[in-house]
Amino acid sequence: MAEDFTSPDDVQFRFRDDETVAVPAVTVDSFIDQTNANAVRIEPGDDARDLLPHLDHIALVEVNFPAFGDGRGYSAARILREAGYEGELRAVGDVLVDQIAYMRRCGFDSFAPQKRLDEADVERALSHWPEVYQKTVDGRAPIWKLRHG
Repeated sequence: MAEDFTSPDDVQFRFRDDETVAVPAVTVDSFIDQTNANAVRIEPGDDARDLLPHLDHIALVEVNFPAFGDGRGYSAARILREAGYEGELRAVGDVLVDQIAYMRRCGFDSFAPQKRLDEADVERALSHWPEVYQKTVDGRAPIWKLRHG
């Protein structure tokens, strides 16, 4: 199992209505070798595409951000969501307020930041830009599509 288990108590923001997954996430390598795990943790350098054949029985994917400047987790989230993953996608680690809106756009729906974030700051970050320019997995229509159909 992963040494850095994120408990449900560590989750500060969650944008889902289902029950929080409360089992430890295992590494990608361990997950591939098991049949009973339903939570996996992606570390920088892991390839999210290794999980694609198993999406139907994964309830939680944690994506670790050990440093705020490491953007590989954004790609992992997009790969999983675009492949049809509908389970919980949790950003863990060095998650900053400035990143929350972009992480949501990539498909993250829960957050367990290393340092707790100010709730009002997060709300402002999520509502600051009502219109978006790029199509992505969060379901928001880009402004060009709203203007031109």
